[in-house]
Amino acid sequence: MASSRDGRRVYQCSFCRKGETDSNRLVAGPGRVFICYECVRACKQVIDQNSSSATKRSTVRHRKLPVPRAINDALDGYVVGQEQAKKVLSVAVYNHYKRVWNGAPESDIEIEKTNILLMGPTGSGKTLLAQTLARMLDVPFAIADATSLTESGYVGEDVENILLRLIQAADWDMSRAERGIVYIDEIDKIARKEGPNRSITRDVSGEGVQQELLKIVEGCSANVPPQGGRKHPYQEFLQISTHNILFIGGGAFGGLDEIVERRLARGNGKMGFKSAESWGAERSNGAKGPGDPNAMDYLTAADLLQYGFIPELVGRFPVTTYLDALDESALVRVLTEPKNAIVKQYEQLFSMDNVELSFTPKALEAAAHEAITRASGARGLRSIIEETLLDVMYELPSLKEAERCIVDEECISGRTAPVLLTGTGQCLEFPIEYRRLA
Repeated sequence: MASSRDGRRVYQCSFCRKGETDSNRLVAGPGRVFICYECVRACKQVIDQNSSSATKRSTVRHRKLPVPRAINDALDGYVVGQEQAKKVLSVAVYNHYKRVWNGAPESDIEIEKTNILLMGPTGSGKTLLAQTLARMLDVPFAIADATSLTESGYVGEDVENILLRLIQAADWDMSRAERGIVYIDEIDKIARKEGPNRSITRDVSGEGVQQELLKIVEGCSANVPPQGGRKHPYQEFLQISTHNILFIGGGAFGGLDEIVERRLARGNGKMGFKSAESWGAERSNGAKGPGDPNAMDYLTAADLLQYGFIPELVGRFPVTTYLDALDESALVRVLTEPKNAIVKQYEQLFSMDNVELSFTPKALEAAAHEAITRASGARGLRSIIEETLLDVMYELPSLKEAERCIVDEECISGRTAPVLLTGTGQCLEFPIEYRRLA
């Protein structure tokens, strides 16, 4: 394209319209098309970005996926017990990322996404399992609390905020975020509310949230507000595909085992893994009543519907598994065996002050017993150890002569203070008034 100025023809860039006097030089093409050097550099940047994205996608596609047994072994390093749950998770995660990373084979068969539902009491390891999976697979991971979600237009968090957390965890790399893992904690709290006012008051934090979750859990192209919520109507939305995002729902599901037992007691147990007759035989042989984790072996989709979930959402979580409550021996193992065990963490903290920390076997058993008494599971173990060592950790950096700290059963119960020893074995008097005396 050209124009006239002072009787002389001045050529312009066909893209930015700058004349040749405003640019160093124009490159001419066929059909009197011109492009300036600035537009050439801009085109090169676009090509480089696309090439980088293509290379990244190719790298993700050809990543080596651990087999289920290797996934299970990795989980064993961080989670104590729960063998059946780890097996179910290993297979489900392997099948999911095999579909995502390797691409769909040339076939008319479309492999659908398999989301996972984890059920179990608090402190049984649900969140830790999901976190460990994401860390091992090196994919973005986000945790969302279902209790804070509400239906769009009501006070509270919108469902799309779940995806915003995942995008932030991926450092705003959309291609990585679209292959991440989202853990929806306390998902049992969005069950439909029963009661006399159910038909009068709109259930915006229960059934309303379930309806909002349907599309993103199954797979869709979602619009996510970058600042969260819909308080900024003029902001540009981020678009993310959820077809390859793995959703894991977790919750205690209190009372669900009683629903299963009542159904089995009525003899309607043919849809479960075992028959109602076998359940009756177990009960007559001394099986426990409500609260027995083994009752969840008979769980069916109908039980989740009666619990308060809509059929559409139940269908989008086809893989379900139950985590058993940890007993005292399992909690002792949680304190010492995992790679990031609580005792190992505090031993590392004390070693930074050149102090050797040790727990007697009775102290570990007392801590596990206290966690069971508080009904907090493995989650409560850290707070118990923290309470026991609080005063010691406050004074220890000032005691240069202390080289060993011994914690016994009496320290866990709060009757005595931990024992501080010098390098020669001399016992140091605790420097402050011990406030945890019973």
